[in-house]
Amino acid sequence: MALPKEKLYTVDDIYALSDGTRAELIDGEMYMMTPPGRKHQELVSFLHLEIGNFIRNKNGNCKIYPAPFAVFLNEDDRTYVEPDISVICDESKLDDRGCNGAPDWVIEIVSPSSRKMDYFTKLFKYRMSGVKEYWIVDPDKNQVMVYEFDKDDVSAYSFSDEISVGIYDGDLKIKLNNIL
Repeated sequence: MALPKEKLYTVDDIYALSDGTRAELIDGEMYMMTPPGRKHQELVSFLHLEIGNFIRNKNGNCKIYPAPFAVFLNEDDRTYVEPDISVICDESKLDDRGCNGAPDWVIEIVSPSSRKMDYFTKLFKYRMSGVKEYWIVDPDKNQVMVYEFDKDDVSAYSFSDEISVGIYDGDLKIKLNNIL
């Protein structure tokens, strides 16, 4: 007896979802997203402001986008993610739909429903797609995991530590201890 075929979804299926329904697509598998909580949003807001102010004050050419922002990691139509924060320094990757290819820096804020995705599935996808730096910010653990894929380095920090941003050669340092 043949096993039933599993349906592979595409970006068209994401865009066909009803208004207000959010999902991500990884290798044709759809993952529904739950609305973020207050702590999650406070972290996203703080990080967005810190990074955005740094870029503006340095007259940088990178762009920062908070979720929901479409990132098409692969050249196919089977992977679509909405990182909590995406920093893209190559403007040729940007169009009206979002980012085509890997952002330079991705930050995911861990929620109870996203823990496995952030620590495993997305970690692998981001590494394989060419993301240079990936931060997993975990408010339950007061911990930030920093993966610098281009240096093959991983470090763990507490919210009270000052964290140097690798893509900016340490010129930007972020501390999360006073925001929650």
